[in-house]
Amino acid sequence: MSLAPRAVLVHRTTEYEELVARHGTHGQAAFFLASRGRDIEEVAERHRRARRALTEVTAAVAPTWRQAQVERGDLDRFLFAPEDVVVVVGQDGLVANAAKYLTGQPVIGIDTDPGRNPGVLVRHRPADAAKLLAAMGTSAPPGSSVDELTMVEAVADDTQRLLALNEIYLGTPGHQTARYRLGLEGDGGVVEAQASSGVLVGTGTGATGWLRSLWQERSSRIALPSPTEDRLVWFVREAWPSPATGTTLVAGELGASTALTVTVESDRLIAFGDGIETDAIQLTWGQTVRVGVCGQRLRLVG
Repeated sequence: MSLAPRAVLVHRTTEYEELVARHGTHGQAAFFLASRGRDIEEVAERHRRARRALTEVTAAVAPTWRQAQVERGDLDRFLFAPEDVVVVVGQDGLVANAAKYLTGQPVIGIDTDPGRNPGVLVRHRPADAAKLLAAMGTSAPPGSSVDELTMVEAVADDTQRLLALNEIYLGTPGHQTARYRLGLEGDGGVVEAQASSGVLVGTGTGATGWLRSLWQERSSRIALPSPTEDRLVWFVREAWPSPATGTTLVAGELGASTALTVTVESDRLIAFGDGIETDAIQLTWGQTVRVGVCGQRLRLVG
């Protein structure tokens, strides 16, 4: 007998909850902010909106469905199942945080703070949840709008693997110079030794964030990809020219069948995705990591 679908509600600790946890009580948190010219009510109101949205979405799950909730910090320990429908209640970035742990489950993004969030990935309101969930079942019905968003992956030579929806960064965990050899597969074996602030490889979804800032800063003529396009864009940050290091390979594109290779020449480099440095690939001198288009996609309900 097949299992009933399960709605997995992904949420995150609010700024207000973090403030109270840090200072002990609401009053102490309010005093801390007031002494710096800030009013805690603004933060508290965002907290109330987020919790109302989560309550409304929870109530929208049909009684015949199973249900689970997972906080952002527990995503790496949560076991998603094939029949899950994932409902992300929060900000755009929370969808990206969840994406790397999924294997094709449909995702519904619920915006808890319209007007403050861009709404690129959290496209719906809490009031839409019941209708969207009823339409989903175990998979998207014919004619429904589901975007297959391209993801980026990094695979190290020791089988460590990392996925990301926006971008993957390779560099040092601090602010030291990253030293490595960078190459492009299918480019005649051209490899360049570099010293830089790291390498950023991003998708069309990430082209609205960190990747775009680098693109604008350099007035790059590279066309940024769309979120569903099988193409990535990469930039080397602050490459340093020296007798031993070059600055020729500092930006480019990667198609579905090409990849960027980075061979570590520092004691330690890391690769992390979507700004989550705590979940990173650890790389040591001599290791090689390959970064390219991921065969897996994020199925985002439009």
